[in-house]
Amino acid sequence: MRPDPYQERARALAVAAGLDPDARIERPGQRSMPLWCTFREAARKEHLVQEMDDVARSIAPQVLQYQNSPLTVFGKHDDATIAQMRNCMAVGNVVAGTICADGHLGYAQPVGGVIAYEKQISISGVGFDIGCGNMAARLDTPFDAIAHRVGDIIKDVHRTISFGVGRSNNERVEHDLFDDGDAWRESDMEGYRQKAVSQLGTVGSGNHYVDLMRDETGFVWIGVHFGSRGLGHTSATRYLKAAGGKDGMNVPPAVIDEDSEIGRRYIAAMQLAGRYSYAGREWVVERVRQIIGGAVTDMVHNHHNYAWRETHGGRDLWVVRKGATPAFPGQRGFVGGSMGDDAVIIEGIDSPEAKASLYSTVHGAGRLFSRKEAKRRFTRVEMDAWLHQRGVTLIGADLDESPMAYRRLPEVLADHAGSARVLHTLRPFAVAMAGSNEFDPFKD
Repeated sequence: MRPDPYQERARALAVAAGLDPDARIERPGQRSMPLWCTFREAARKEHLVQEMDDVARSIAPQVLQYQNSPLTVFGKHDDATIAQMRNCMAVGNVVAGTICADGHLGYAQPVGGVIAYEKQISISGVGFDIGCGNMAARLDTPFDAIAHRVGDIIKDVHRTISFGVGRSNNERVEHDLFDDGDAWRESDMEGYRQKAVSQLGTVGSGNHYVDLMRDETGFVWIGVHFGSRGLGHTSATRYLKAAGGKDGMNVPPAVIDEDSEIGRRYIAAMQLAGRYSYAGREWVVERVRQIIGGAVTDMVHNHHNYAWRETHGGRDLWVVRKGATPAFPGQRGFVGGSMGDDAVIIEGIDSPEAKASLYSTVHGAGRLFSRKEAKRRFTRVEMDAWLHQRGVTLIGADLDESPMAYRRLPEVLADHAGSARVLHTLRPFAVAMAGSNEFDPFKD
């Protein structure tokens, strides 16, 4: 077994806190672990800050007019997340940036990070799961009418919808997108078209889900979270390599000019993947509606890994949001909590705070612990007890998605109270996700 690279520093941090690093921590349903393991994540983040400093020293100076552009930070974040965002803002024609309250480290740019560029776009900023987003639909079905068959409904959902990596949809989905030859040609993604056809409507794994929820008046909502599957991942990988960028957490962002050859093709690929994401989420919601019954009476749908052309301060800009929900005045968004926690429908409001956020807000509760750390720190017994207490039926998922690994959604929403308001609070009663044996390379 390889030695843990963070053990020495984690032990030192435990000693500095006046604790015995070899004391045992009991964990229900699993064997105990040494106390120093609870300091491992802090040691890892210290190391990441050092790596971010190394990246910062390797970045060439920006054009003067884009240096020291304003960064607005909502909520509290660790030093590594702030350092990663500052590195991103030191590359390219950056006009402004913000970190939403659910932010945490991501691939090249923090999740929850928003950056506005002039005549440029960041491939790594949009990320690998292009067009990842949330969709929620309210039905005219009261929860009380289906309460007696929740178990059967969520089993049918999990059996009907394809969860996990590399899956093909058991039902072929017809969509006009596949007949748009210009879009596939301009994005240079024609070779992926047939595979994209087979994957449309698959959900994937990781933190992607189908949620069944009820609102304050007792009506059922369907909520889904996933993106463009292999199409987006393949597009991002191809154009990241073409731009000379690197895949990784501690790397400079890959920023390209909008009017360059690679820029035009990447933007076409991003927009294609965005349309594909919308189509996939719409299909899944409709398929789940058929299982539950009833009619859709309201719908909220938004990407949170994407770049939009927007006007801010009278300037035409590309606004890259990685794990951040657009929240212009009057614009609604669906924001999910961790499984078992309430979700919300929010609406953007106009305010100086909203302008400073580039009209952006959270896309979820935000991770406190990495996936590996969550599996080390928490137990299935704890996770099941959490869900049982909240009356949530779960199929699939693993400890990396444990609610204890996330912030609480009301807390991060409170940090954005001046720029977005809650319209509906949605309480989950059933969740379907990929199982613990699934790994999804289509990173979000």
